[in-house]
Amino acid sequence: MKKILVPTDFSENAENALQIAAQLAHRFGSEIYLLHMLELPANMTNPVGDMRSNDLPEALGFMKLAKKRFTEILSQPYLKDLKVHEIVEFHQAFDGIMETSKEHGCDFIVMGSKGASGFKEMFIGSNTEKVVRTSEIPVLVIKENRPNFMVKDFVFATNLDNSNKGTLEKVVEFARLMDSRLHLLYINTANEFITSKDTDNYLEKYVDGIDYDNYEFHIYNDDSVEQGVLNFSKKINADLVGIATHGRKGLSHFFNGSISEDLVNHAHIPVITFKLEKKEHRKNFP
Repeated sequence: MKKILVPTDFSENAENALQIAAQLAHRFGSEIYLLHMLELPANMTNPVGDMRSNDLPEALGFMKLAKKRFTEILSQPYLKDLKVHEIVEFHQAFDGIMETSKEHGCDFIVMGSKGASGFKEMFIGSNTEKVVRTSEIPVLVIKENRPNFMVKDFVFATNLDNSNKGTLEKVVEFARLMDSRLHLLYINTANEFITSKDTDNYLEKYVDGIDYDNYEFHIYNDDSVEQGVLNFSKKINADLVGIATHGRKGLSHFFNGSISEDLVNHAHIPVITFKLEKKEHRKNFP
């Protein structure tokens, strides 16, 4: 966690994310890349997306306003003694976030979110959802201000697929970094029910070779994976929920949905997502 990217629209949610990013940066000696995307009005660009020359003064006005907001933010006490890089880009927010993270070699993203529901959640979505869906690096999503962000209990929902060990290694690395008790959680649903004996067998293979003793394994029964994760996390008063994302796009994403995005929308505690990485081709699930 050397370079933390924090996209901001200067909202309360974005500042909540920045405050937590600052806590992490103080703790781990990280640099913060604070990014604001200037999405210009459609009437200020030509059909191919280039800025018209006669609109340059107005665009510079947007830039000056953003710089002013940056100055206000950087004066906050919680950023004292931290190295913060200010970045202002003229770009579509989602594309700009992805490009900036790669350009500067960021290895962690912290974003604020209000969540969404109903048709907005299904058809419009948010930039946070899009980043969660496609990011190659972990994304920590924050909804509420947390003056003391400590992760004592970290719930990671898993299907115990042995081919996903690459993701598990990153989860364990994060749990070790945060000095967390890792709760590996399997949700049993009526449609995909497996016995405790089978889960024990899958778990043995799943954690084989993982050098981390501070973990527990839980089986929780519920109507859906999402509800199970939310209900279990509430039951143990977890500080953080983690899940892997498949990176689905287009119609595949629309019809299949995404549990990670559902959690981002509906969880009240912070959510962290990891890109699904397959280390082996063999699966131990039927």
